Amino acid sequence: MFPEFTLRYARLPEHFYIRFDPVPVPAPRLVAFNRPLAESLGFDLDAFDEARAAEWFSGNAVPKGAEPVAQAYAGHQFGHFNPRLGDGRAVLLGEVAGRDGHLRDIQLKGAGMTPFSRGADGRAPLGPVLREYLVSEAMHRLGVPTTRALAAVTTGERVFRHVPEPGAVLTRVASSHLRVGTFQYFAARGDHEAVRTLADLAIERHFSHLREPQRQEGLAEGERYLALLEAVSARQAALVAKWMGLGFIHGVMNTDNCAISGETIDYGPCAFMEAYSPTMVFSSIDEQGRYAYRNQPWLAQWNLARLAETLLPLIDAEHERAVEKATAAVKHYESLYEAEWLAVFRAKLGLATEEAGDRELSEALLAALETGRADFTLAFRHLADAVEEDAPTLLERFEHDGALREWLPRWRERLAREGVGIDTIVARMNAVNPLYIPRNHQVERAIAAASEQDDFAPFETLAEVLAEPFTEQPGREAYAEPAPATEKVFRTFCGT
Repeated sequence: MFPEFTLRYARLPEHFYIRFDPVPVPAPRLVAFNRPLAESLGFDLDAFDEARAAEWFSGNAVPKGAEPVAQAYAGHQFGHFNPRLGDGRAVLLGEVAGRDGHLRDIQLKGAGMTPFSRGADGRAPLGPVLREYLVSEAMHRLGVPTTRALAAVTTGERVFRHVPEPGAVLTRVASSHLRVGTFQYFAARGDHEAVRTLADLAIERHFSHLREPQRQEGLAEGERYLALLEAVSARQAALVAKWMGLGFIHGVMNTDNCAISGETIDYGPCAFMEAYSPTMVFSSIDEQGRYAYRNQPWLAQWNLARLAETLLPLIDAEHERAVEKATAAVKHYESLYEAEWLAVFRAKLGLATEEAGDRELSEALLAALETGRADFTLAFRHLADAVEEDAPTLLERFEHDGALREWLPRWRERLAREGVGIDTIVARMNAVNPLYIPRNHQVERAIAAASEQDDFAPFETLAEVLAEPFTEQPGREAYAEPAPATEKVFRTFCGT
């Protein structure tokens, strides 16, 4: 059933990883399988056997051609550097070439205690596995670069966190699992050749345009690695701008959770805002608000600075020149992010042209959302109802609508200069402003039903809803609504 593995990472020198076979589980059961993703990866679905799949996706059986490894990496966690983290509960089976020809990692998460586990059990509770499955697939459908979920398996054992919970294993698919923290691991050991190997691998996997022969002619030594830093910065700017446009809060933007590919990775204490607040924090461990919604763009830049530090010996042999070049690249992130943010919010406002006042117009609406305690997602979705005149579907989303009423005429004047019809503007807006997001209370309901009653129907229904986030689904209106007061979620947890 599995496509042929390409063992690109497992063929690196052995100090990049530790070979590790998943620890068997007593009673694996397949509870979710992403058939469209499997098809795109080249799986033979005609030969699909659920019982056999449960063995593979739990780690009880290693697919033919796979060589499981736990990857080494370091990371800044809430600003504090840990020089040795690594895959403490995950194993990379290998890479497969999808039907589009691109390599993608296949990783089992929750596969047992590895040499990087630091005393933890190496397992995953069912709740965080289902959360990552739902949210990562929702992010994909929302157009956000992300790792994806291929399968979820229950293990037949209990995992002890705050309380005993069913154990599970997630099969995660990623363009790669190269992180800023991977580079930091080797830079902290002074192993510049290993950093060079990683940089070359990142270029091969994600930035192949930097390998083209015409790009090599006349390039000074180190220019390719500076270009890599610039390319990663551009990916991060685009990624975080998309997060901001959806009200998404990652919750734990440590450098080991910053993927070189520009994909969202590790859905631990993540959440989507309901009532708009730029200082919103959900993560139970983010006591200082380091990774609050409004801080995400600048924490991404901070992470890029840490990447730049690892690349300095490759960028230029003369340290001061290397610092100057890398600093300029990290500083350039600010203009890249500004352009990406404006593009996102122009689209959300129905604007296809550019004017100098568009940032102020966007910020004024956000201020109105904040003072009005309006739901971020539904306010933008129902803004399309107010293109011509004030609409109750929009106004009812605001506890106080004075600032919004003052803003609407300015927005309509700006729309008039687009020179297109109302239907075109509404279609533009509804294509980028979702109606359905993974709301915390809906995710928690699905998790509770599965964990406490072994009932996966709510999970499956929610997954179906989130697969069409921009399309109105009659009979499923409740999935678009904010949480009732009794179910509001203010804290989310890592699940590790």
